Amino acid sequence: MSEPITAVEPQEDLELATDVARDARSFLETLELVASGAAGAQAVALLLLDVAQMCVAGAHLGARTDVILDSNVEPGIDAAPDLDAVREGLAEQLDPVDGYLEVFDPYADDPPVPYRMSDDLADMGQDLMRGLQHYDDGRAREALWWWQFTYLNSWGGSAGAALRALQSIVAHVRLDAATEDVPDV
Repeated sequence: MSEPITAVEPQEDLELATDVARDARSFLETLELVASGAAGAQAVALLLLDVAQMCVAGAHLGARTDVILDSNVEPGIDAAPDLDAVREGLAEQLDPVDGYLEVFDPYADDPPVPYRMSDDLADMGQDLMRGLQHYDDGRAREALWWWQFTYLNSWGGSAGAALRALQSIVAHVRLDAATEDVPDV
């Protein structure tokens, strides 16, 4: 059995925040690249890599003890830039594969739920950007708190669902698993 997770020292907080910030920036750059159409046929592969990396970053956040801030009040920050243009660009670029079905609870009898990858990715981006605002303002612990909180209740689920959908697209294209034509995205 593994040792219980212990409190993380401030230097380790800064290192984790720096790692997550780097991964979040890469993810956001990939979203913009794909949304603009500049990624071309590499769009799905690039998204697969960056979403997987965000899943790893999120796993680090989820595996550590809760980040507890000294104050119960989040410092004021400017509203994160709106990602609606990115969302629309992603929907356009991913059109043939944007919609997918996700099983919310594999142990329940609930039917699959329809999702849009463009929505999942843009929503992840919004959460990650807000953490980046804290990080860029020199508040690494607030960034960690935000990223951990939103990973556990928001972008972690979106990242997992998008990762499964992206992996499925790659599998269908590479293995020719589908009998119907799979679009080249």
